[in-house]
Amino acid sequence: MMGDYMSLLKEMQTTVIKYAEVLSKVLRVDVEIVDENLYRIAGTGMFSNRLNEYMEEEGHVYKEVMRNGQLQIIKDPGNHPICRFCKWQNNCDETFEMSMPIKMHDEVIGVIGLVCFTENQIEHILKNLDIFTDFLEQISDLIASKAREGLEVRKMKNLIEVLSSIIEKIEQGVLIIDKKNKIININSTAINMLGIEDIPEFIDSINKTGNEILNLDEYELIIDKKKYYVLGEEHKIISGVSTYDKVYIFTNINRLEAISTSITTTKENMGLDKIIGESKEIITIKNKIKKIKSSNSTVLITGESGTGKELFARAIHMESDRRDYAFVAINCAAIPDTLLESELFGYVKGAFTGADPKGKIGKIEFANKGTLFLDEIGDMPLYLQSKLLRVLEEREITRLGSNEPIPVDIRVIAATNKDLESLIKEYMFREDLYYRLNVIPFHIPPLRERKEDIKVLTYYFVKKYSSLFNKVNVIFSDEVWDCFMNYDWHGNVRELENVIEYAMNMVESNGIVTLNHIPKNILNRENEMYLSLSLEEMEKKYIKKALSIYGNTKEGKEKAAEELGIGIATLYRKIKKYGL
Repeated sequence: MMGDYMSLLKEMQTTVIKYAEVLSKVLRVDVEIVDENLYRIAGTGMFSNRLNEYMEEEGHVYKEVMRNGQLQIIKDPGNHPICRFCKWQNNCDETFEMSMPIKMHDEVIGVIGLVCFTENQIEHILKNLDIFTDFLEQISDLIASKAREGLEVRKMKNLIEVLSSIIEKIEQGVLIIDKKNKIININSTAINMLGIEDIPEFIDSINKTGNEILNLDEYELIIDKKKYYVLGEEHKIISGVSTYDKVYIFTNINRLEAISTSITTTKENMGLDKIIGESKEIITIKNKIKKIKSSNSTVLITGESGTGKELFARAIHMESDRRDYAFVAINCAAIPDTLLESELFGYVKGAFTGADPKGKIGKIEFANKGTLFLDEIGDMPLYLQSKLLRVLEEREITRLGSNEPIPVDIRVIAATNKDLESLIKEYMFREDLYYRLNVIPFHIPPLRERKEDIKVLTYYFVKKYSSLFNKVNVIFSDEVWDCFMNYDWHGNVRELENVIEYAMNMVESNGIVTLNHIPKNILNRENEMYLSLSLEEMEKKYIKKALSIYGNTKEGKEKAAEELGIGIATLYRKIKKYGL
């Protein structure tokens, strides 16, 4: 405990000196006050010129008072046992000492010493001993009270220093003001967010706009007559320290990517390693994605439903320089036209009937610094297409019900399973928007055009569902592989995953997947597919399959001819005929 109060009396030395002078005048004796380290903090008379002296060799009475915490009265200091170690004992001029401890929380933090040198002084003290003792005790309590205040101030200063250090290190902006809007503290994060070069002494005003997102209020700050908008929280300081009134912890609206990432994206890494495939088409696409990682150009991904267009979009984002910011996805076909605009652009309070009275920030703002993925772009209404084009050209948005533009820095990736060029001819899609989106085109081929990926995808999905269904060492019969290779997979990778999930549910404990574990609609559609083929088409299909199994080497072709039941010369002729 003693260490907590170290140098408290020294810190308030001026005040302690004034109390010593009051005591000296009232009691008509010399007064000295020492701290717990035996340094003379105050003194009158012969002690007035000996301030800040260390009293180790002469403060034995004070040591005893500090030890027992009791008032000590010594009538003959020169002959008292306590003073036997004092180097001035034999030459002591003092005739009377009265020492009162200064206590704080039952700890002695100093001693008040009254010293008499004459018989008149002793008589004056002893005549009024009870009254003077009470008075001395009151002065001791007053000094202790002031010391407590000093301790609280010291603790407050230490706390403020610690908080200031913490505030400077956190990623959020922190602003502390007093009741007159004077800036008491503002961290560098807040300064960078607001783009302030010279920190002003005051802010003009700070008020809620009424908008709210993610349980954070939007505030309008006016500093040097310039407006700034931030999202954050207000905390009222009620500690009684008048210097501090309110603390604001906020995030600049233009830097919401960290928050939006947590609610709009999966935390799983969706990079190129999540794109499963060994076909030359997939390898080509992966290499193309790597080439554009530093680009901000818009991307248009086309492909049938189920090919994994969003997965490719996420991979583009994860490979880009924007990977640490938000990936915000919105399906233009899944949201009614009447709501899509507000979802994209957001709105201010009271923008339209039925709107959230607090306002809302749109997905485009959420994607600031990151990537906005517009799935099913072909289903976007024409009037929104023009607004999106304006965003791409001007790099700013305006919320519904507002006239104030908000700058945004986004990369747009769009995807569709529709033929946009045909939609342009039908006046259902803007040609200028198409060219603005189609700067870097990607086409994801359907699974039926890259059947060499079927096995690797199958094993990937088996691994995924093995742990979920507690099925291990799962293998597929040759009939199942034939079925998979001959099926057209109109639902592409999504359909294949559904089939594997079904099979993993149905397979017995031996782990062998047979045709009995494959959905009937897959088998029926495969049979229908073969029935619709001509003899030449069936022949071509079987030869192609045999070559894929045994290879294009001389030995592979001989084995294929043997399995097909035809001569090697016939096989070579058929290969040439069908361009295999």
